[in-house]
Amino acid sequence: MNLAVLGSQWGDEGKGKIVDLLTPNFSTVARYQGGHNAGHTVYVNGTKFVLHLIPSGILHAGVICIIGNGVVIDPEALFKEVDELARGGTDVSGRLLVSDRAHLILPYHRELDMLSEARRGERKIGTTSRGIGPAYEDKIGRRGIRLTDLLGDRAALAEEVRDNVSARNRIINETTLDWEPVLDQLLAYAERLRPMVADTSAVLAADFAAGKRVLFEGAQATLLDIDHGTYPFVTSSNASAGGICTGLGVPPKAIHAVLGVAKAYTTRVGEGPMPTELQDTVGETLRANGMEFGASTGRPRRCGWFDAVVVRYSARINGLDGLALTKLDVLDGMPEVKICTGYKVNGQVLREFPADLRLLATAEPEYDVMPGWSAPTRGATTFAQLPLEAQRYVRRLEEVSGVPAALVSTGSDRNETIITPGSILERWLPAQADR
Repeated sequence: MNLAVLGSQWGDEGKGKIVDLLTPNFSTVARYQGGHNAGHTVYVNGTKFVLHLIPSGILHAGVICIIGNGVVIDPEALFKEVDELARGGTDVSGRLLVSDRAHLILPYHRELDMLSEARRGERKIGTTSRGIGPAYEDKIGRRGIRLTDLLGDRAALAEEVRDNVSARNRIINETTLDWEPVLDQLLAYAERLRPMVADTSAVLAADFAAGKRVLFEGAQATLLDIDHGTYPFVTSSNASAGGICTGLGVPPKAIHAVLGVAKAYTTRVGEGPMPTELQDTVGETLRANGMEFGASTGRPRRCGWFDAVVVRYSARINGLDGLALTKLDVLDGMPEVKICTGYKVNGQVLREFPADLRLLATAEPEYDVMPGWSAPTRGATTFAQLPLEAQRYVRRLEEVSGVPAALVSTGSDRNETIITPGSILERWLPAQADR
């Protein structure tokens, strides 16, 4: 059985921990979209690992990790991550495979990204300025450079680089970039990348034929999806379940279940409307208690109460079979907790997530207010160990989101986790299920 794990809010939900927890039950973990703007943080026995491109499953010996064709790759960022893992005792040799069809982020993409944000002024998107958007633009514009190009005909690669650098020079005329050093750099990258490059779609097809289990790992989240997110304040790829097929070259029938990851509250990085955002001491408390700063950028995250309208929307888009609820412990000690169940707009209450961001920007959340809890949830490993008020909060989240909670995270370490009885995760983690 193959399982997809993806974000059901605006990202930063804790997907890295969930993938790390589930990995021992799978042979392969495959990332299907995004770039090194993703930041998957995993704590193992108190040691912190931050991954940006490489799937979180790499921390488990013997597991094959795949970076699919839907991911755009900055070779320098990839090498840095590989080297950091090696220094920490994790060797990726023979276990990390990168699609030969994956597109590359090149130096001029970062320049174009920063220029695009600067030109937007007050309408900026809030990107990480790492060249990811422009790399996807080149991909869609059919002028991108793929990993297979690095390993093929040198003259053809030189022509592509020359054309692309010339296009860059026409856009950024304050400085001129020489195409030949860019080519030399790519050729140097090629030698180190060569052992990792493979037709990863064929690798996955062989896994399916052999009956091996595959875990599909998403980056960012549904509300940042280029088609289904809060456009234009989104990423440049399909972070929702549909991106699995195109981003890895696998058929829809290969996805047997989808697990959405959501915090017990809501956060967002970057610009764009966020109806439940708290710009007060409560929001500051959530940020401080949850250590809400971007794993990739260090930017402080915007914090607010749980938005069930968002999660219901994600459930519909992705066909969620279960919810992994993270950071419940951050709410410990709150005198009350709130759940947004609808948006009040122009005298009406919206229950479905609107496409028009003007409606979202003026929306007033409609809240369910519930008592908080003073006893700690951190470290609980069974549902019965949670304070009664916390149990009721989780059950109410299930009701208003329309998705059963398959897992509840009560701390940063992989062991601080509750697997709920009767959930889909009992198929993968039977020994840890809370019976």
